[in-house]
Order: sequence, then C-alpha cells, then structure tokens
Amino acid sequence: MKISPDDILKQLGIEDRLPGAWVGGRALEALPDPSDTDNFLRSVSPVDGRLLARVQATSLTAYTEAVDEACQAFDVWKKVPAPKRGEVVRQFGDALRGIKNHLGALVSYEMGKSLQEGLGEVQEMIDICDYAVGLSRQLYGLTMPSERPHHRMYEQWHPLGPVGIITAFNFPVAVWAWNAAIAWVCGDVCIWKPSEKTPVSAVVCQKLIARILEQNGMPPGVSVLLAGGPDVGNRLAQDRRIPLISATGSVRMGRSVAEVVSRRLGRTILELGGNNAIILTPHARLELAVKGVVFGAVGTAGQRCTTTRRLIVHKSIYDKVADVLVKAYAQLRIGNPLDETNHMGPLIDVQAVAAYEKALEAAVAQGGQILTPHGRLTGPGYESGCYVRPVIVAMPAQTEIVREETFAPILYLLQYETLPEALQLLRDVPQGLSSAIFTDNLQEAEYFLSVEGSDCGIANVNIGTSGAEIGGAFGGEKDTGGGRESGSDSWKQYMRRQTNTINFGTSIPLAQGIRFDF
Repeated sequence: MKISPDDILKQLGIEDRLPGAWVGGRALEALPDPSDTDNFLRSVSPVDGRLLARVQATSLTAYTEAVDEACQAFDVWKKVPAPKRGEVVRQFGDALRGIKNHLGALVSYEMGKSLQEGLGEVQEMIDICDYAVGLSRQLYGLTMPSERPHHRMYEQWHPLGPVGIITAFNFPVAVWAWNAAIAWVCGDVCIWKPSEKTPVSAVVCQKLIARILEQNGMPPGVSVLLAGGPDVGNRLAQDRRIPLISATGSVRMGRSVAEVVSRRLGRTILELGGNNAIILTPHARLELAVKGVVFGAVGTAGQRCTTTRRLIVHKSIYDKVADVLVKAYAQLRIGNPLDETNHMGPLIDVQAVAAYEKALEAAVAQGGQILTPHGRLTGPGYESGCYVRPVIVAMPAQTEIVREETFAPILYLLQYETLPEALQLLRDVPQGLSSAIFTDNLQEAEYFLSVEGSDCGIANVNIGTSGAEIGGAFGGEKDTGGGRESGSDSWKQYMRRQTNTINFGTSIPLAQGIRFDF
C-alpha cells in the first residue's frame, strides 16, 4: 500500500513555507514575502520532484541570537540532575513513538529511502532515547589510589557546553538524535544544522522536542535548529562558544570543519566517508552472504556511509557468486519508496545521478565489466530523473575509481587467492568505516578481527557492513574521521573530565617524594 504525500504533510502540519531558525518552538525570524525566493532552502522530493516546502535560511542576526540563547540555556540545563535530564529524553522518545509512521514516511519522501528504512530511522531515534535514559544514571567516573597518605583521588565528568551538530541528507534525523540524546543527558545543549537537502524533517523534530521542553519547564535553548547552507556550518565551526562540533558528511567537508575547529582548540566528532568491503571466503554460506551483500549495496540506494561498495571474493567461488548476485539483482524492484513492495527508491538529486554515471564510465575505462542492466530509469513513475538501476561491476583490480567513494548503488567485484591478499585489498583505500567477512571457518574469522585484519572502526562476521546497532560505538578510521557516536563510552566526548584529589589528613605531603620545607 502506498502512502499519500498529502497525508504525510497534513498530519505533520507542514506548510508551504517554514522558518528555519528555531530556539525551542519559537521561530527567530518572520517569514519574508513569498516572492523573496533567495532566502529559502527548497526541499524537493527526489521521489516525484514535488516541492515539499521552502525553509527560510538562517541569517547572521538569527544565528547570533540562537547561540546566545543556547549558552544561556546551558547555564540552567547543566544544573538539572542527570536522571531528570534523562526523563526529558524519555518523554521525547515516547513522543517519537506517537508520530513514528508519519515521520518515517516523511523521511522516506523527503530523502528517497524506502519506507521501511524511513521507519527504521525513526526507530533508531527511539532506541537512542531509551539508551540515553539508562545512561543518565551511569555517567561514571573512577577512583584511583593515591601515593600520598590520607589522600583520595577520583575523576568526575561535567557537562561540556553547547554542541554543534551538522548532519547529512542520507540520515535526515537519526544522526542528530544519536548526538542530541546523549549530549542532553550529559548536560549539554544542542545546536543543529541539518542538511540543506532535507530541512523539513528537521523542523518536525525540532517542534516535537520543543513541546517536550516546554511541558517540563526547561529553557527552550536546550534545542536549537539553524537551517541553512555551508555558511551556517562555517559559523558553528568558528564559534568559540561551541566547544564540540559533531559533523557528518563528505571527507572534504570534514577536513574543512576539522581545520577550523582545531585552530581554536575545539573538539570534533567526524563521521565522514566509507568505502566498505565484504570478503567472501570458500567457507561462506552463500545464501546468508547474498542477503547481506544485496542489502548492504542497495539499501538507501547506495547512499549510506556503511554501504557495501566492494565485494572481495575468493577465486574458487567467484563465478558462482557473480551468477547468484546477477540473478538477485534481477529481482529488485525500483520505484516510489512509499510503496512497500519496492526495494529501492531514487538518489537524492540529479547531481547524484550524474556522479553515478561518471563513476560507471570511469570503471569501464579502467577495465571494468558491467554485469547487470544499468543507467538512469525513465518513463512513468520516474519523472523526477533521480532513479537509477543498481549495478554490479567486475573489476580486474582495485583501480582508482574503486578506491573512491561514489554515493550510489554501484558494487565492485574483486577476486583474491589468499586471505592476506583479501585483507590488503580491504585496507588499501583511504576510508576505514565498516567491513565484514562471511565465513564459517573460525581461524579466518579471528584473523579478520585481529590486528593483522580489518583496519575499520566496524568489523563484522557473517553480517553485512550496514545496520549498526546503537549499543556499540559507531565510527571509523583514516579518512572516515576517527569519530565515535552512539553507544559504548562515546558519551565521554560530550563531557569534560576532571581529576580530583582530596586531602583528609593533617599535613601536605607532595607527590614523587618532593620536599619543600620553609
């Protein structure tokens, strides 16, 4: 059954024009005359080319006011006991449950991912809220023995300050929630700069958390939204009042953010590119592996940072794997993502389609053989010009184009003879986010996970490269940026560590046996 876009927009109260700068539920700027189109972001659905809404771009004046209010809110929010902050986050999670179906459909329609993935993204927001509620009672420090008599040493964690969150179009809301839910229970306030390609979903989320803050008597500046282009992101990166910037996007964008923030000695959490590989050994169960490979390569139309882009197959099973995958791709249905019978929707825009076509041209020029139907889809249902066929390309070697990340459903097939050779192929790319091996051989699995194996932040056995759970730290190495979000001890990035020593004796002995008598 296909959901109506009109119903989505009506149920979520989305108007033709929306403010883009919000402190809590208060818009900071009056909307200009409708004829003034220069000051708006245009949210255009790649599904059918429809203009969902125009969202006002944040001005410098609104930016300054918003950050000022966030700083003032931090002075209040940091003093709220952490479990009470967790209670606010719990209520936000419950509110998300109430609009999951419509918000998930909006994410699908605005961004182009399948309805199931849109719903899954909202569920991920709910899950991180649940996780953060428990975390609010577990912000543990350590107690250490002192070398001095009658002294006690321990460490504690304090809120850090306003956190700037820059998110990408492929996960319009979940990555913000990964950061915000954890930052909020840590006592920080959040300033969100969403992708200029998916601002409507962000406005809906901002209105929802604003209502929860108001109901709990909390300052609205705990959550700030600043829609806009790269200029807003640059202001956040340069702003000394914001001690931490969490940025998700391209490697080029991440390098720029890191350089600016590091110059003022601020902190960054960077979640950047991924060129993720799966190794198939002769001991792999192919019926299991194929499901992991196809979802990893095709999910979100290849527009996940964890998308499977390279499949490294042992030469003894290479032909069989290629044949099975070609048959699996022939069964994929491509079309309107709000129709649950479709496996894949469109790319985000026509520029992404052009990048897909350019990459295929380069792959062929570098010796690749395209194994499946490919190219742009046209005709009824594809009028937006953003639909393409997912494609498999057999490559003779890991060429320049294979080492690049193309945000599109292109899967490169490579052969190997020995596991060390396969691992060398896996590592021989600039990115280091996600990786996987399919094998029932314990020695192969353990070798893959060893220090000689995968160099990625995520390394899986018998599951694909996509679909990380919120309980583990998410992130990668090398050009992926080194950041970690979500679970494990990622919360420590949003707080400042303080080491404390208490003397409960009657003298002041010095450490290292130093004497200072007078």
